[in-house]
Amino acid sequence: MGVGRFVYTPILPLMRDQAGLSSALGANLATANFIGYLLGALIGIAAPAVVRSAAALRGSLLVLVGTLALMPATHDGVLWFVLRLVAGAASALTFVIAVSAMLTGLRAHAHHLVGWAFGGVGAGIALSGLLVVAVQAASTWEAAWLTCAALAAVLAALAWPLAPHRHAPEHSETVQRTDRPRTHRWFIALLASYTFEGIGYIIAGTFLVAAIQEGVPGRLGGGAWIVVGLAALPSCALWTRLAHRWSRPTLLLTALIIQAVGIALPALVGGPAPALVSAVLFGATFMGISTIALSIGAHLQVPRAVALLTAGYSAGQILGPLLAAPLLSHGYNRALLLGSVMVAAAGAAAAAVRIRFPHHLAPSTPTA
Repeated sequence: MGVGRFVYTPILPLMRDQAGLSSALGANLATANFIGYLLGALIGIAAPAVVRSAAALRGSLLVLVGTLALMPATHDGVLWFVLRLVAGAASALTFVIAVSAMLTGLRAHAHHLVGWAFGGVGAGIALSGLLVVAVQAASTWEAAWLTCAALAAVLAALAWPLAPHRHAPEHSETVQRTDRPRTHRWFIALLASYTFEGIGYIIAGTFLVAAIQEGVPGRLGGGAWIVVGLAALPSCALWTRLAHRWSRPTLLLTALIIQAVGIALPALVGGPAPALVSAVLFGATFMGISTIALSIGAHLQVPRAVALLTAGYSAGQILGPLLAAPLLSHGYNRALLLGSVMVAAAGAAAAAVRIRFPHHLAPSTPTA
């Protein structure tokens, strides 16, 4: 999922230089992926059975590999739009199904592994970023897509045995629905926080590397996305470990504050050191925030919590570039500051989640 969803970011400059991709079409292709991600999350809400389907997971993995491989087969902007749209939907389904299987399967006996599993997204970002850097020195944008498709195929083969867990028998489900605690007020605040995070995160994810390249030309600017991925890889495991000492709502608020600072840093302070720190802070928090938020959603036992939170997050990702676009005529700094403000708003909502949070609830199978 980290490859299929995020590899477009490092390949985009190659497509501009070699395939004549315009800035407008480049932005539209990014938006297509965000829209597809929202559609995939909505499918998870409307059809809960899909979230428990191994066939849906495997089909989504195949679609991700196929959309990567087909990108260099055409120069038609409409087909590129469709491919990135479909890739977004497959990414969301992969994420929702895998997270649901993971939270259910690991919760009882190996919850410490959840963080490392979330870190797979960071590994995909870093690996695909390294591949693109290696390929661009000797080959073309088409080769970059094809090599990343091959990487995704290998990872899909490793993920193939993952089987989502099915719910308890029907009578148990009925009892669970009747006795489920009333936690919706915390979930609404969590959903607001995660939606604001989607807005701020995507503004940074879209413009942070370009802003660093603009302020710090050379290898550091070009390798910033790899730094983000490498920082993301162990971050989820670290946040999961910290959850043994501090409450998850407190950690969510902390991570959002750190991310807001990291996004604003290159807009406020120039030079390579702030740029590097910004990439590390962003990478160290964006997947950790997802890990914590989705775990809180599962803890609150709201039906289809993972899919609902993913839908809010993806809706924020569609809004983010639209809100930032009017600010880009003066460079990237104002857009980054807007992203930082949105993440700070997510922090304010996370602070509301902390108020009288129901830490002790009867355990139940989390629903997606």
